[in-house]
Amino acid sequence: MSTRSLNKAMLIGNLTRDPELRYTPSGTAVCSFRLATNRSWTPSDSNERKEETEFHRIVTWNKLAELCSQLLTKGRKVYIEGRLQTRSWDTPEGEKRFSTEIVAEDMVLLDSRRPVEGGGGEVQKEKPVAPSEAKSEEETSVKKEAKEEKDSKGKSKQKDKEKETKEDSKQEKKEDDGEIDVDDIPF
Repeated sequence: MSTRSLNKAMLIGNLTRDPELRYTPSGTAVCSFRLATNRSWTPSDSNERKEETEFHRIVTWNKLAELCSQLLTKGRKVYIEGRLQTRSWDTPEGEKRFSTEIVAEDMVLLDSRRPVEGGGGEVQKEKPVAPSEAKSEEETSVKKEAKEEKDSKGKSKQKDKEKETKEDSKQEKKEDDGEIDVDDIPF
C-alpha cells in the first residue's frame, strides 16, 4: 500500500548573481544559481519592522537549464517551482557535509530587464515568460536574425553593384580620354 507524499517548493525572488551553465560528461545541461527571498514582520513586543533574507540554491536540468542561462541575469525577479533535494558528501578532511537545493521544474520571469537595442537606457516591457513560451520566443529571435542577415546580404549586393557601376563609368571615361591604366593590361 502506497502513501501519498508531496515535495514541492515555490519561490519568488531575485537572482544574487548570473547563472552558471555546465554540462555533464554525457552532455546534459546543468544550470545553477542562487535566489534571495525576503520576509518582513513586526514582533509582538515592538513596533519596529524586521526583515530577513533567505538564500536558496537552485539547480535546473536539460532545456530549462539552457533557457535559464540565456534569460536570467543578476537581479532579475523570477518565480521558481520545483522540489527540495538534499545531497551529502565527505570532505578531504573526512567531515560530512550536506547541501539542500531546489531542483527547478518551472521558471517564470516576473520583471522586464531587456534593454531596447540602440535605446538610451530605456527598458522594454516584457510579460512573464514560461519555459514553453520561451521556446517560441527563441524561434522568433532566430527567424529575426536570419531576416536581418538576409537584409544585410541584400544591402551588400547593392553596394557591390554600385561599385561595379562606378568602376565601369571610370573605365569609360579613361577610354574617352585615351588613357590606359596599367591594371587593365593582361600579362
